[in-house]
Amino acid sequence: MLLGVDLELSYGSTHALRGVTAELKAGDVVAVTGPSGCGKSTLLLCLAGLLQPDAGSISLGGRDVTRATFAERAALRRTAFGFVFQGAELVPELTLRENIALPLELGRWSRSEVTQRVDEVIDSLGLSECADRRPREVSGGQGQRGAVGRALVHRPSVLFADEPTGALDSINGELVFTALLDLARQSGSAVLLVTHDRDLAARANRVLRMKDGQIIPESE
Repeated sequence: MLLGVDLELSYGSTHALRGVTAELKAGDVVAVTGPSGCGKSTLLLCLAGLLQPDAGSISLGGRDVTRATFAERAALRRTAFGFVFQGAELVPELTLRENIALPLELGRWSRSEVTQRVDEVIDSLGLSECADRRPREVSGGQGQRGAVGRALVHRPSVLFADEPTGALDSINGELVFTALLDLARQSGSAVLLVTHDRDLAARANRVLRMKDGQIIPESE
């Protein structure tokens, strides 16, 4: 379970988070919605250990992440977390297959384990025909599916997805998001999704609405 309690963070005089508490349990798909600048991405980055909150605590499986060292947080991001952003952000010199394999290579999986797991992910994402092409040689939708594969190939505890379909048309966006949910379920990963898209948010099993750095109660 990932739990952030009473999180606060300011950029100068701007309060990005004002006492936010958010919980993500195994198997959850939680969408974070709200207007631009309300603190959605800041919350994601704090929970993922990429930003240090000014106050509050974050724990993963009961372990206090906010007290972890820089190296310990980096290790968590390599092993327990996966990330998909609006742009695929793939390594341009590597093929989709090689990009997807990166987390396993960094985790020192055996060659046979890497090959088997990457092949499974490529098949699940429908990327078999373009797996050996580089990012510039595939469509935006294919590249983003490659990014999904890279984020989930090591079966992380939590997948953080920040506007994962924001740069895609509706057809490719649907393909990418469906692939993301399917692969997350196969991997047993919880999903924290930041999105402006109401249709995507409606497919989550829980929605957190934010405004001015705070979670808005469902009754409002």
